[in-house]
Amino acid sequence: MSPVQIGVIGSLVLFGLLFTSMPVAFAMIASGVLGFALIVTPQAAFSMVIAELYETFSAYNLSVIPLFVMMGQVAFHAGISKRLFYTAYIWMGHLKGGLAMATVGACAGFGAICGSGPATAATMASVALPEMKRYGYADSLAAGTVAAGGSLGMLIPPSVVFIVYALMTEQSIGDLFLAGIVPGVLIASMFCINIYIRCSRDKSLGPAGPKHSWKEKFISLNGVIETVLLFLLVMGGMFLGLFTPIEAAAIGTAGSFVIAGAQKELNFVKLKKILLETVRTSSMIFFIVAGATIFGRFLAVSRIPFVVAQAFITLPLPGEITMFLIIFFFLVAGCFIDALALMLLTIPIFFPVVQELGFDPVWFGVIVVVITQMGVITPPVGVNVYVVSGIERDIPLPVIFRGAMPFLGMLVLAAVILILIPQICLFLPGLF
Repeated sequence: MSPVQIGVIGSLVLFGLLFTSMPVAFAMIASGVLGFALIVTPQAAFSMVIAELYETFSAYNLSVIPLFVMMGQVAFHAGISKRLFYTAYIWMGHLKGGLAMATVGACAGFGAICGSGPATAATMASVALPEMKRYGYADSLAAGTVAAGGSLGMLIPPSVVFIVYALMTEQSIGDLFLAGIVPGVLIASMFCINIYIRCSRDKSLGPAGPKHSWKEKFISLNGVIETVLLFLLVMGGMFLGLFTPIEAAAIGTAGSFVIAGAQKELNFVKLKKILLETVRTSSMIFFIVAGATIFGRFLAVSRIPFVVAQAFITLPLPGEITMFLIIFFFLVAGCFIDALALMLLTIPIFFPVVQELGFDPVWFGVIVVVITQMGVITPPVGVNVYVVSGIERDIPLPVIFRGAMPFLGMLVLAAVILILIPQICLFLPGLF
């Protein structure tokens, strides 16, 4: 068999392993090693695995990931997420669907100091779902809002997905962080508008809560001070050139510990949970990155990326149509593969095509993240939906998926807007 044929078979083996519920990282490592061994030699395959695992877990650039993960964990255990939700509730709770809109706002705020979609969904599920159930919100709206709102953590900086994309494509992490701000605010606003319209049509979905005075509203703003300080510390320091992204992550993590200590929210039990969750989440991400790198090595020797890239470039179609086909592929594949794994597997294939067609790589990074946001709320993978279901076991899984579908429509609409108006993504990077 030719290397390309082995590459195709190896890709099918990978998908087969994923459908057996094997962890994504191990499925990529197994199929990558086997394919590499068939094309080159078994000895070379095992040497490659050892080298890639060592390089991934010792890579200085990737140290930014556990730092941002730890910052999010400290923020959660310090009660910052609860105070964010309370502030959003005071300001928006009196509207129809106000608690759901407050959840979206809190997800956006927590995403600005967390960097992970599933982590944001898990945090807000434990904070917001009990309140929405207490006020009589429909299970579908409540759970669907948390699952979709959690996806904002993938787009609003600091984002782990943006960091990995930047390292893979040699783009500026700062530019990508800036590019994600306006689309993140846009999508959060579209989510809130969608909630308000639906709850206005059907008041049983999300009844309005009690009104609060302007004095109470302004007092509640104390609950967002910590988030704003952390965001400005991390993002402002980077864009003013005071420190690198890795230094920004370290300083942001130190700042979150200072805030937690000042609030007297830290103790030995919480510190133990913070460290364990940071290690668990970071290890999962690192293994996925290593697995994708190993599988990428196999694809490289099989020449599949070169063949696919040439096929796309030589298509007798306008560049815009070719880009639409790439985006459609991401949309479909995102329903079956974890967002981070999908990006790691496909960026080496499609990024050269995007460059050859003359599209902006920073814009493409934002589009990829928005498209993969859809994957975390669509069946059968829908990782955010499974996270919410795991925390709130009283709500059936189909109900959560059904509740997330209106937000999927908003994400599709947002993607179309960003494709038609690229400057929404590129305005801030260009300004700085």
